[in-house]
Amino acid sequence: MIEPVKNKIGFGTAPLGNMFRDIPQDEALATVEAAWSEGVRYFDAAPFYGAGLAEERLGEVLSQKSRDEFILSTKVGRLVQEEPEQKSGLFEFGHQKKVITDYSADATKRSIEDSLRRLQTDRLDFVFIHDTSRDFYGDEWVSLFDQARRGAFTVLSQLKEEGVIKGWGLGVNTTEPIELALDMEEATPNISLSATQYTLLQHERALQRMMPRSEAQEAKIVVGGPFNSGALLGGDHFDYGEVPAEIKDRVAALNEVAERYDVSLKAAALQFSTAHPAVAAVIPGSSRPERIREDLESIGAEIPTAFWQELRERELISAEAPLPA
Repeated sequence: MIEPVKNKIGFGTAPLGNMFRDIPQDEALATVEAAWSEGVRYFDAAPFYGAGLAEERLGEVLSQKSRDEFILSTKVGRLVQEEPEQKSGLFEFGHQKKVITDYSADATKRSIEDSLRRLQTDRLDFVFIHDTSRDFYGDEWVSLFDQARRGAFTVLSQLKEEGVIKGWGLGVNTTEPIELALDMEEATPNISLSATQYTLLQHERALQRMMPRSEAQEAKIVVGGPFNSGALLGGDHFDYGEVPAEIKDRVAALNEVAERYDVSLKAAALQFSTAHPAVAAVIPGSSRPERIREDLESIGAEIPTAFWQELRERELISAEAPLPA
């Protein structure tokens, strides 16, 4: 059984790895402190975020807190090397270190050891197998998933059985790997991180199989990227890339309804994602301290039932999606 996350909201640390921009160290640390001060007690990281930078920044703050007071998750599947490498893309402003992909048993154990060191802690609560998915590896994802099945799945399942961790699963930006893992018999995840897939902007595919399968298996979902890389809130990115025209149109339609009901789309997004019974938490990421309070206020904001009803009537959300109470 996965323990409830306070307010069903956590803190995703991808921005702390200098995703899209070079964030000053004091601003990054202040953001984590702000999350703590506002009562956030679930934090998620990954070696991939800035080649270890996000974990280091998170660890610097959380190492000063009581370990029994918060939930901590990170990911395996990528190893940070000391070898220098010029970065580009999402984390071009992170550490300029080589990162290799490896889902084997030995690499999984080493990755956990490295993360514990960077996070300055002696234990993890959840571990997610990172990005065994088509969006990162194209058709090669199937063979990498198989490597993870023979390696990382086995190691993490054993750690859970031994009580070293409370749960494990996939941490991916598509639904298919989670669905595949939930259908396995030899080692089945009990919690996975699904980024950008069960959100106000897109959720149809997740509702077809991933969410019902999770419920049937009594497995939980952590929703990452609830604003789809900021596209829902008027940002320049959708699912880590450019915003397609149809998404811009959908955002405009959602905004038109939200304005008439005086509803914040941030509040609607967070409450929509957490309304599903399979969802353990939603983890919006931020690199600015003032955004943390916004997130906490949004998840508790009053939203009229008529707002949700109109979104359904206009087919802006699925008729199958559970709605906030």
